[in-house]
Amino acid sequence: MLLEFRAKNYKSFCDEMVFSMAPAQKQKGLDYSILSMKGGAKTYKGLCSSVVYGPNASGKTNIISAMDTFKQIVLRGHIRNEKVATSLNFAAYALELVPNAFSANPEPLNMSIKFIEDELKIEYSFTADLGEFVNPLGYRRILAESLRVNNEMVFQRKETLRIYRLSSIEEYLNDTLRENFDAAKNLSVGGLIEQELFLMNGFRNLFASKLVRVITAWLKDKFDLVYRADQLELAAEAEDGMRLYTHGPLNDALKEAFNVSNTIGYYDSKDENGTTLISFVADNGQKGIKAEVFESYGTLRFATAVYPLVENALKTGGTLVVDEFDASIHPMVLMNIIKIFHNNEINKNGAQLIFNTHNPIFLNSSLFRRDEIKFVERNEETNCSEVYSLSDFRTSGKYGVRKTDDYMKNYFVNRYGAIKDVDLSEHFLSNMEQDQEEVQ
Repeated sequence: MLLEFRAKNYKSFCDEMVFSMAPAQKQKGLDYSILSMKGGAKTYKGLCSSVVYGPNASGKTNIISAMDTFKQIVLRGHIRNEKVATSLNFAAYALELVPNAFSANPEPLNMSIKFIEDELKIEYSFTADLGEFVNPLGYRRILAESLRVNNEMVFQRKETLRIYRLSSIEEYLNDTLRENFDAAKNLSVGGLIEQELFLMNGFRNLFASKLVRVITAWLKDKFDLVYRADQLELAAEAEDGMRLYTHGPLNDALKEAFNVSNTIGYYDSKDENGTTLISFVADNGQKGIKAEVFESYGTLRFATAVYPLVENALKTGGTLVVDEFDASIHPMVLMNIIKIFHNNEINKNGAQLIFNTHNPIFLNSSLFRRDEIKFVERNEETNCSEVYSLSDFRTSGKYGVRKTDDYMKNYFVNRYGAIKDVDLSEHFLSNMEQDQEEVQ
């Protein structure tokens, strides 16, 4: 369960961006949106969903980009560039794209995360000097790094490295560590590499590989990030020994959401192009056509990405973060998916859904709590973004936000910010007049 993610000096987020999934204090209503998980001796609460609003280029996608960059850096264990990018989030692989483009003196990147997994509250952070914007040859180094487990410091790296008492992670320690603790500590202090994370190198190899596996498994398997909506691809895999098969629950969902009468199946060809989505039509479903030439884009996107991602999050209790989640999907379908995450009988494993959108239909007090509605606004003078929640507003006074308010109406009259008046008529008029003058 994600509790909090922070990033500072990441692209448009010059100041610290805090994305919290912890319920706001004194926030009442929609208690079914609250998850509860144990971390050590304490129990922590988290929101099961969050929706993010803001105008184009405000920084909404940069939140997901920052999360993905953090994930990729940790999993590879260093701040060097990767030659091969596996997603459209190029900043995760070419780190010279991370510093703010308008900053004359770029500050170090700082990232941190808090989450619960295996009844452990994990808090991990690092600070890295990445140099100047679009300068791949700049000198890079890790300036700071720390790990806390169940509120106890495990290690802290600044000018030097300090290993604390490891009683909070006793069962996760390497078997050989007890007899060689001093040697492992001395080797770690002397073996730090400026561009490598201690967590994924010295700490994993010498101290607690089991604990690092818990952290990396959560990042890899349960922190599911989709940086771009058009990045979503076919997610199904063929079952062992089968080349042609259908997915019953998926077809039932397609019939319910899209009134699709034909059957969707998968053709798996290990010798050709992998897994292909097929629509079985005519002759009692015996003839198949490639779904991409027969089905609507919304149907394809739901079948190949939305449904598998939601299914995986619900099964694993993962955190699903999607950019433009509602692209080409009817709002009523998305509304139902949100309610599924809010349904304690279905969402038994504590899954979370986070997405950004431009659709105001989700600004609804009967659907989202105030602390689940986030806004992103970008300062036009400094080109820096900030994130805030509807629960950050007071509940009284002229600009107070009450649970009974019409959130959608107030958003469009600019009560909450994160909206921009747009008038393109003069631009098009000028362009038309210019074309007429050229014709004459």
